[in-house]
Amino acid sequence: MGQIKVYELLCILDFNNIRRRMSVVFKENNKIRLYCKGADSVIFNRLEPGNDEYKATSLQNLNEFAGDGLRTLCCAVRDIDNEFFDSWKQKYMDAAAARTNREEKLDNIYDEIETNLRLIGITAIEDKLQDAVPKTISNLLMAGIYIWMLTGDKQETAINIGYSCQLLNDEMELWIVDGHTQDQVKYQLDQCNNSFLGVSEHLRSGRNSMATSIVRFSEPEDVQMEDDEERLFALVINGHSLVHALHTELEYKFVELCTKCKAVICCRVTPLQKAMVVHLIKKYKNAVTLAIGDGANDVSMIKEAHIGVGITGQEGNQATLASDYSLGQFRFLERLLLVHGRWSYYRMCKFLRYFFYKNVAFTLCHIWFGFFCGFSAQTIFDPFYISVYNMFYTALPVLAIGALDQDVNDSKSIMYPKLYTPGLQNMFFNTKEFFKCAALGTYASLVIFFVPYGAYFYGMTSSGLNVLDHMYMAEVVAMILVTAMTVQVAFDTSYWTVINHIVIWGSLTLFFVAEWVYNYLIGGAYVGSLAMAMKQPTFWLVTLLVVVVIISPVVAWRLYFLETSPVLTDKLRLKQIKQMRQVSGTDTSLPSVKHKRRSIRSGYAFAHQEGFGRLITSGKIMRTPRNSEGFIDRTTSNISDITV
Repeated sequence: MGQIKVYELLCILDFNNIRRRMSVVFKENNKIRLYCKGADSVIFNRLEPGNDEYKATSLQNLNEFAGDGLRTLCCAVRDIDNEFFDSWKQKYMDAAAARTNREEKLDNIYDEIETNLRLIGITAIEDKLQDAVPKTISNLLMAGIYIWMLTGDKQETAINIGYSCQLLNDEMELWIVDGHTQDQVKYQLDQCNNSFLGVSEHLRSGRNSMATSIVRFSEPEDVQMEDDEERLFALVINGHSLVHALHTELEYKFVELCTKCKAVICCRVTPLQKAMVVHLIKKYKNAVTLAIGDGANDVSMIKEAHIGVGITGQEGNQATLASDYSLGQFRFLERLLLVHGRWSYYRMCKFLRYFFYKNVAFTLCHIWFGFFCGFSAQTIFDPFYISVYNMFYTALPVLAIGALDQDVNDSKSIMYPKLYTPGLQNMFFNTKEFFKCAALGTYASLVIFFVPYGAYFYGMTSSGLNVLDHMYMAEVVAMILVTAMTVQVAFDTSYWTVINHIVIWGSLTLFFVAEWVYNYLIGGAYVGSLAMAMKQPTFWLVTLLVVVVIISPVVAWRLYFLETSPVLTDKLRLKQIKQMRQVSGTDTSLPSVKHKRRSIRSGYAFAHQEGFGRLITSGKIMRTPRNSEGFIDRTTSNISDITV
């Protein structure tokens, strides 16, 4: 049987993201001890002098564990005499009761006792990746999204995680910046930039491009070159170097270098540094930033980004509460961006284009009428029609497009990540698209106003009455305007649902119902004008002519580009239509029974499947680094803290 020991807990020195360690003080048999756990970069600086051989062995083991992709911690202990602890405890109580600068005072008190520690061991755990993390990272990169990983892990650990999640690969040239002074960091950034410029010039000159290489800043002229089709770059920077890189003198150079890289990894960074990196991108680059994390360390980064995404998991719900979107697993980020994000951008751009188009056409009809009324402030339309045109007659169809439309389905959006690229380049709505909408609206207004005017200029009814009066013309133009705008939105609808049919054809029906109720039941000023117009065959011929003249150029323009230079979306839609036409009959065969074993393993922050430990330790995906007095290019990344 084991022996029962009783400990008296005296004090807990809380963990925070700046201290990066946690301690407990307890008493056993009148002996007071402090146990501390934390990052190796913090613990080793607080160890007592001496025992260098043991420290060197432990540091070597730490690097080996980190090289295998394991997350490491150091554990240390200190024996404390009673007199020192009593005096320290009084200071601790005073600091804990302070009303101002409480956290700062507590940190100073913690520093007094967390010194002269004795290293007693190190821990290493495998923080496994969630399901489909590598696939998600790969698809986001293919979509043209830049991914920066900001993590507090060791450099070696983050490098292996970067390889396992496919953020990094052997085709990349990896740069590591780990200078301890501002001059060293500046020199290393310059060397990285010079290497990049040299490679770019090498590719432009037509010579063979480079393959995987290792850049040694101790020998900046030594850059290995081999054959490859494309040159990719990745930058790794340590937290102590990032402090200097974020300085005013170097921040712009740092951002410019990072944006040239396919992937950027910041390791051993604090939560404040994570937020500062996001702020730096927002400051110098006209880009939309997204930050995703699962712990309290990521809250500041999530709040700083344009879009914050929190992952609910084992590390609490602080990130979820601070985020704009909450996900159960990291792999759902792929659907959030490539499906819902892309659809949202596509729908909103289509909504805005049609909104400007229909209002330009509506407004310019008043201007054309002004030439015939001497700009006397007389409106062509009835005040009731002006009030409800945007509220009822044309609102619901455009809202249906903005809420339901989609050019390709969700499976195609994920299967072809390149579909996300137009959104990154603002291709669906920009200055050019705005003026195109204005031009189409101007053209539509000219046709809607002047074609009926010319048709009825010498017109008369069967009884010989002149039909070209203000009320008659107003009702005809109003009816044609609503019809043309409704037909146009029907042509612009890519994805038809029951709701689309109801709101599009229902809006057209609503116009006739509302006009009848207003003119005949309420007593509008234009009573009988529309009814008289609808009795004439000319009205229906003019309506058909106007709609055809407005729609035909747009349809011809689209068919021309669909035939000569189709984009990826057009190709996928045509392919989908062909597949639907080829499907005939119903498959009556019995479906086969498929058995799927679901993993029940779990672990830490992202542990939902067996990790990549065996693959990493086998050395199949790792490039053996060369020993050098300088710092060697490798790469580090942690999936739990990502800025996109």
